[in-house]
Amino acid sequence: MFRKLLSSMGIGAATVDLQLENALVSPGGSFRGQVVARGGSTPQAVSGLTIALLTRVEVETGNGEVVGKQVLDSWKLPASFTLQPQETKVVPVHCAIGAETPLTELSCRDNRTRVWLQTGLEIDLGLDPGDEDFLRIVPTSAQAAFLSAMELAGFQMMRADVEKGYLQGRGFRSRSGCYQELEYRPVGAGRWSINEVEVSFVPETERTHVLLEIDRAFRRDGYLSLTLDHRALDARAIARELERLIR
Repeated sequence: MFRKLLSSMGIGAATVDLQLENALVSPGGSFRGQVVARGGSTPQAVSGLTIALLTRVEVETGNGEVVGKQVLDSWKLPASFTLQPQETKVVPVHCAIGAETPLTELSCRDNRTRVWLQTGLEIDLGLDPGDEDFLRIVPTSAQAAFLSAMELAGFQMMRADVEKGYLQGRGFRSRSGCYQELEYRPVGAGRWSINEVEVSFVPETERTHVLLEIDRAFRRDGYLSLTLDHRALDARAIARELERLIR
């Protein structure tokens, strides 16, 4: 009984470790691996395995900005077994992440975006030992084309973060409950009468919507949007369209 009580407090309890085959994933892609559960000092009944996809978010409050975390998705693996002391169980994993998952692999001076997986055991009469594994989220083809277009148009990414809330534009609305903002500033002087451009993506299966918040010198902020067709992605053509829109 004493050992069971210790296990319920996390002492000598079972542990869990998600071992990824691929930590480099695009939004809408999938990761593979295996969950390795190891028994502690006493038998423990496991009623399930859970994996959650999380990101770091910044939340606007009346007292300023607060940093928190948001669950983007979660999966419960159908696993039910009893872990004997020092026993090891391996459960294969293959999960698809959402299309609105924020990008982490970005070339900017201040990248505050973090995306990770949190894995836990559902243990009777015990704590839920957790394991965290960071994912590297790379742009899709459409996002990569747009990022290249911004550079061609004369802008440099300065900061990336994730805000809590939803985005809405003509014919589209985000769903995940948070959105990424990529902050750009013009390179050099004189080409643009713009202080800053913030870029956000709302991807769909065959197209990607882009919302632009433009901070113009001596004028109010304005919003513009454009849609990228996944069948026709040309960074130079997108750059020309950008220049037409934001002049």
